[in-house]
Amino acid sequence: MTSRIDNNSVAPAEVSERSPDASRAPRRRTVVKAAAATAALAAPLAAIPAARAADGPAFLHGVASGDPLPDGVLLWTRVTPTPDATPGSGRGPDVEVRWEVAEDKGFTRVVGSGALSAKAAGDHTVKADVRGLRPASTYYYRFIVGKEGNGGNGDSESPVRSPVGRTRTAPAHDASAAGVRFGLVSCSNWEAGYFSAYRHLAARTELDAVLHLGDYLYEYASGGFASSGDVVREHRPRHEILTLADYRTRHGAHKTDPDAQAMHGTHPVIAIWDDHEVANDAWSGGAENHTPDTEGPWAARVAAAKQAYFEWMPVRPATEGTVYRRLRFGSLAELHLLDLRSFRSQQAGVGSGDVDSPTRTITGRAQLDWLKSGLTASNATWQLVGTSVMISPVAFGSLPAYLLKPLAELLGLPEGGLAVNTDQWDGYTHDRKELIGHLRDKAVRNTVFLTGDIHMAWANDVPVTAATYPASPSVATEFVVTSVTSDNVDDFLNVAPHTLSLVGVAAIKAANRHVKYLDMDSHGYGVLDVTKERSQMDYYVLSDRTDPHATSSWARSYRTLSGTQKVERVHAPVR
Repeated sequence: MTSRIDNNSVAPAEVSERSPDASRAPRRRTVVKAAAATAALAAPLAAIPAARAADGPAFLHGVASGDPLPDGVLLWTRVTPTPDATPGSGRGPDVEVRWEVAEDKGFTRVVGSGALSAKAAGDHTVKADVRGLRPASTYYYRFIVGKEGNGGNGDSESPVRSPVGRTRTAPAHDASAAGVRFGLVSCSNWEAGYFSAYRHLAARTELDAVLHLGDYLYEYASGGFASSGDVVREHRPRHEILTLADYRTRHGAHKTDPDAQAMHGTHPVIAIWDDHEVANDAWSGGAENHTPDTEGPWAARVAAAKQAYFEWMPVRPATEGTVYRRLRFGSLAELHLLDLRSFRSQQAGVGSGDVDSPTRTITGRAQLDWLKSGLTASNATWQLVGTSVMISPVAFGSLPAYLLKPLAELLGLPEGGLAVNTDQWDGYTHDRKELIGHLRDKAVRNTVFLTGDIHMAWANDVPVTAATYPASPSVATEFVVTSVTSDNVDDFLNVAPHTLSLVGVAAIKAANRHVKYLDMDSHGYGVLDVTKERSQMDYYVLSDRTDPHATSSWARSYRTLSGTQKVERVHAPVR
């Protein structure tokens, strides 16, 4: 077989192709929701390694795969060559790492292998872009440091093996796949709780991949994003992250989480970023949570954050170091993944008419043209669009005061209330109108937006004109997943879930008739099951984000039938 090794380099866009300030708190907190599937838990494929390296090399951060293709997949790991070579330290020697891919867990049928170098310059992370595999097939992989056949008496040359990972390739480009199934997650604040959603998704071995829709980590200082003041587990480092070493250290901490290791080690992960991978409310020229006078140039911070992201995530970088790219799952589904931070204009003030300006953009001209042309050219039955912020318009109408205040904080609205969340597509209406008009005028059918960021679960129709819906037709649907751990409405109010927010849910749905489902309070994940006839989202919620052993239960299911562009409720999850 052939393979192409990618040791932290930039790949093509098409994948078919501080001074630390611990006192700062965000003025605006975005909120998101996630839905997912499973109650039964499976044992991990391999034991989680010890917390510290001994004298020799160790794999302390697990293994991962991502961006599956019909003939290959991207493999990732991080080697700790010496105990002092911690993430972000810059210490430790370069070390050769071998990888193997097999058809079985015991590696009796090895189908591919290769070698690459884990260097201090790349924080000792490595990526192997493996090709030559069979479509729609499950494979197992591992990494090895050290030579074989040296006695096994503990000398430095004895091989050290990583945990065994499991991954899966995509169906062949034009294969008529019966179905594909994805887990969906977003907004994983380390300090707010445990990543039980990841553990439950790891147990679902029928998934083809997991989509992470942004905010894989948060940049704040310890306690900087906790409404109730409670910190379940402290960030590393404790200060707000600004430098390359800072971002590397925080990514490294997240990869020690056992639930994260289980998810990454069981499924290929397809990830995009949102703002917190760099800083809150990021745009092309700055961020709400960045002060150049005290924190240095914005461009330097972005470069550091993106370098660490591509080092630590199983993602193929696109042109210009962005994450917008395209993956295909047979003739059934085309997945268009967006980068809505690198090219956007600065957020407009709430109430400003600037939200409608044609000179302002959330996608950038090149990316919007790329998306439109890809949607038109694709012959797949379903067009799935991974977007980090909600595209459906939302008007908030008249809400009671006790709900208006936390929603204003979560969604960036003034306490007086207004119809627009300017960090979402609501703040960039010209781009949205152009995209929706394109879907209508080109008769692009079966478009489903898959979204994170807002720490709530939604199921929406996407209308041409929201004010006149349902007289105005819907051209797409949108499923939004809630947060894995990040604060939502009941967390901000510090009340039991669903005790106060039901009034707000009713008011929002009354003012937005295209919103079919809204859960303001739960944490969890989603499972999207796609067949030729329909795309169905099953929403799952966690019992307690602060419990490392939290259980998962099914909450709701919604689907869109092929050709309808409308969401309808289903009374059972896909089994």
